[in-house]
Amino acid sequence: MNTLTKLALGLMGQVRPRPARGASAPHRVLLPPTQDGGMPLMEALRKRQSQREFATDALTEQQLSDLLWAAGGINRPAPGGRTVPSAMNAQELCLYVALPQGLFRYEPGTHALERLSASDVRAVTGYQDFVDLAALDLMYVADHARMALVPAARREAYAFAAAGAAAQNVYLVCASAGLATVVRAWFDRDALSGAMGLGN
Repeated sequence: MNTLTKLALGLMGQVRPRPARGASAPHRVLLPPTQDGGMPLMEALRKRQSQREFATDALTEQQLSDLLWAAGGINRPAPGGRTVPSAMNAQELCLYVALPQGLFRYEPGTHALERLSASDVRAVTGYQDFVDLAALDLMYVADHARMALVPAARREAYAFAAAGAAAQNVYLVCASAGLATVVRAWFDRDALSGAMGLGN
């Protein structure tokens, strides 16, 4: 579906998830993330870029594991520290993963995916046509209820900063692994929230 069609359907409230394709367990434990090797940091920074053309091939299990760990996994088990900074350690970001097999939430504590819906919501994650068939879409959702120590007027800004850090981690892993990625913010908030079963 092209961008103009998606825009028109969005204005009519007609952008909808599709049925999931392929089987997936409700609870999917991921492979341990690769925490050594890879491309040197400065080289990854040099190669970091936004790309809008994606192969439709599924990621390998290791690529999926590494991406999700980089986007918000636990890197210091004793204190439960994460790969992404969070003001006052609120850990407000929830990472959702849209795959052809359904919608999942990443659980950092167990490094696993929990299936939330047997719907393919990729078409609802943005107006651009390339999102429909990307191997996966990541959605960063801030739970403001976790931010009790953060002044209410600052919560959105702090959550944006955390989401930006998570996205940059994903960019660096993609640069190292030779994968394409792009950050997007052009989507129908109400349609996506509804497809994901989120409150307002």
